[in-house]
Amino acid sequence: MADWSLETLLHGLHDDIHQQLETARKSFNHPGTKGDASETIWLELLQKYLPERYRAEKAHVVDSKGNFSDQIDVVVFDRQYSPFIFNFKGQYIIPAESVYAIFEAKQTINAQYVKYAAEKLKTVRDLHRTSLPIPHAGGTYPAKPPIKIIGGILTFESDWTPGMGEALKNSLISELNVLDLGCVAAHGYFSLNAANHEYDFVLAGKPATAFLFKLISQLQFSGTVPMIDVLEYSKWLTPA
Repeated sequence: MADWSLETLLHGLHDDIHQQLETARKSFNHPGTKGDASETIWLELLQKYLPERYRAEKAHVVDSKGNFSDQIDVVVFDRQYSPFIFNFKGQYIIPAESVYAIFEAKQTINAQYVKYAAEKLKTVRDLHRTSLPIPHAGGTYPAKPPIKIIGGILTFESDWTPGMGEALKNSLISELNVLDLGCVAAHGYFSLNAANHEYDFVLAGKPATAFLFKLISQLQFSGTVPMIDVLEYSKWLTPA
């Protein structure tokens, strides 16, 4: 039998992410370069470990009425059923119907960045999403309501002491139902408990790996995105 250890493998995944984020924080002086490196680290984690039906990219999101979101650091979207995604020189524009989750990535978490992330995420959630009835052998199923888009923030460190205490909880409560899930890789991760509308903090351990599993679990319960009404987008092909 091969000499494998699941514990070692899972711990190693977190340690790798933690080390990369720490290196980005210490190695780059320019804030933009440091931020870009952190975004890339989180994106690569999701691109590598999420199931194939999902894809993660930095992107803008658009709806069939022609409205665009702000640029979002991490967009997790459907690649199995979504009919189109615009990609030009690495600039992604994704239809609103295909979005499962959205995250802002920062070096650290504080009240300013929690508020900033919530404002960015709202620009996606405010977009219009279409949904068509689903044909099947016996007729059609009713149009599926749009799923709730998971929203959150991903950081390496925290500006608070303790890193994930009452200060963070109070800041999150001020954005209740906007931020659902987040990771502070050096300290833990948090998630919004849908049953009591309170935040659960999971401290220490291997936060990056634990966050990844929590996200996958929430994506599983999201089901499949609605069937997009492509013809609503095609109206923009009509000459003015």
